[in-house]
Formats: sequence, structure tokens, C-alpha cells
Amino acid sequence: MQEEQPLKPANILNIVAINQGKRPSTTATPVAKPLTVAQVKDLVAAGHHIIDARSSAEFGSGHIPGAINVQLSSSEFEQRVGWMIPDNAPIILITKNDADAQKAIFNMVFIGMDQFVTGYLDGGVEAWMDAGEPLRTVPQIDVHTLKHKLSTNGLQVLDVRESDEWDEGHITQAHLMPYTHLVPQITFPAQIDKLPLDKEQSVAITCATGKRSSTAISVMLKNGYKHLYNVTGGMEAWEKAGFEMMDGEGQICNI
Repeated sequence: MQEEQPLKPANILNIVAINQGKRPSTTATPVAKPLTVAQVKDLVAAGHHIIDARSSAEFGSGHIPGAINVQLSSSEFEQRVGWMIPDNAPIILITKNDADAQKAIFNMVFIGMDQFVTGYLDGGVEAWMDAGEPLRTVPQIDVHTLKHKLSTNGLQVLDVRESDEWDEGHITQAHLMPYTHLVPQITFPAQIDKLPLDKEQSVAITCATGKRSSTAISVMLKNGYKHLYNVTGGMEAWEKAGFEMMDGEGQICNI
């Protein structure tokens, strides 16, 4: 997977243009504009992307179909949005409250993506539900449940961490694909069609803590995968539970 050079995010051209003075940077504090449910529906139909900035658990309990989950609580929030959203693509934010919407757009200033935020859904997911619009859910499973399912029904596992994290220790049966490879980046096409997984299979997605895995799940759902589980606590919880892990050389590394 492109071993020769570091992967460049889809948003890198925007950052370069700002650094070169070819695109203006934001100097005042940006303000996210509230949008109604009807406006959000029209904008999505017109090609806007939805970033759901709530927690993995909140996203899993109910989200707008097609939304990409990038948690505002992550210290890498804006960078991860830059990985997930195509360059210059318009964005709608879904947040827990109005204050989080303003925090999200402020954080996005640092990579120049605040300029592409059309607004946020006023009233959040609750307003969407009140309007009778559908939601999609993502089951959350802990590592003990995952361990049991692996030993009883052959549940598939996808690890979406980086390769160096994988080499330090991963679930023996897992497949690897970093979450940034699931979507197209500059000079690097999406690799999601190379996953050795059937879209009808049940797949548990794991990362370090359960955040990037939820992002990956949101991308996979948009691409037709149907039976996905987010592993809460991720590999940190798996290791803490004392479950077997394999290193990059194929050797058991924690027993």
C-alpha cells in the first residue's frame, strides 16, 4: 500500500494553496450557520458531505444515513476530516449541540476547511428524528463479546490502524487496511474494493480505542457493507484483557 512515500491527504492541495497565498486563510473567528432539516436534505441531494462529529457511541445509537463519523473529541479531529472529505467538497456538520458546531468549525480553520462548511443541522439528530427522517445504527461490541464470537461463529475482523500499530500487536484472524485507505487521497485511489470481505459478511472493525473504527464503519456503510460492529475500546481494551495478539512477524507477542 504505497510503501515508497507517505500518504498525502485529499485536503493537501487546499493547505498548500493557503500556504502559498493562492487561497485566503480565515482571520476572523468562523461561525457555523444553523440549517433546517429541509435545507440539509436539499444540500445532501446536491452533493454536500455530512460529518457527524459526535462520539462513536452516539453515532452508533443513531445517525443520518451516509454521514461520516469523525469525533470532535479526537485531538486529530480536523486532520481526520481532511483525510475523509475530498478537496473543496462542501460540508454539513452534525453535532451534539450548537457549541460543538462552533468548536468544530473553529478547529477546521487550522487546515483551511472551515471555508467549506455550509452549516450545521440545528437541533441535531433529534430534529432529524422529529421530522420523521430515517436513522441508521451501528452495533457496539466489547472485546469480550468479540473474543466469544470469534471462537463460535467465525466473525471477520478488520483492523484500520496504521501498519506500525498493527506490527506491534493485532488479533490473529484480523485483516489490515488503514482507515485512510478506504477513501481516495491525492495520487492514491481508494482501496476499499480490495478488502477481502464480502459485503454480506458480519465484520467487527477495530482500531486503538474505537474512534477510527467508527469512522471506517461509516465509510463502509456508504459502500454497501451491511453487518458491521464497532469494537469499543479497540486494541487497547483487547490487550488489557490479556487476549492473544500476533506481531508483524507472525509471532505471538503478549503471552
